[in-house]
Amino acid sequence: MKCAIRNFILFGFFSLTISCGGEDVVIKISDEEIVTGLMNNAPMDNARMHDLLQRVDPELEGELGSWIIAHEAVKAQIITDEKADRMRVIVPIVKVEDIEEGELLRLMQANFDSALDARYSIANGVIWSAFIHPLSVLSDEEFISGLAQAMTAAATFGSTYSSGALIFRGGDSGGQQRDYYESIIEKGLAI
Repeated sequence: MKCAIRNFILFGFFSLTISCGGEDVVIKISDEEIVTGLMNNAPMDNARMHDLLQRVDPELEGELGSWIIAHEAVKAQIITDEKADRMRVIVPIVKVEDIEEGELLRLMQANFDSALDARYSIANGVIWSAFIHPLSVLSDEEFISGLAQAMTAAATFGSTYSSGALIFRGGDSGGQQRDYYESIIEKGLAI
């Protein structure tokens, strides 16, 4: 099946039409949304990141280049280096010495298929979830997604080991998550 993509600007709106198999999907975005929305193409810097973080947690701690935010029971640290053009979101999860046998293997499986842009890692005897990216090319949407994925990966440690986004079908996590789902069903049916 061939797909066609057409776009045009008409009366202050950008329109993108995707045609596949006789059906069209039309996406319209006003000029104002392009300028002020999540499609901001200006280089990411500490000031812009600070504004985005305040949307997530108005009570964030820290200063430009080093923040701590909280969402429910998960705390994340966001660190940037504008000169090196790098940023990272890191979330401490558990001491390595406190994990069960086989969990490191499970983390590596999740890094392949269910952690997506976030990653599980080890540093200083602690397991972390992390999102690491070049700073200036990071869009608002990519940053918020990476932040959410790192925090979700920490929150799902020990259960689904997922960043909350999609699952790559070529790995092992789909089966692991299916087992998790089925274990709940079995417990529910046993009552």
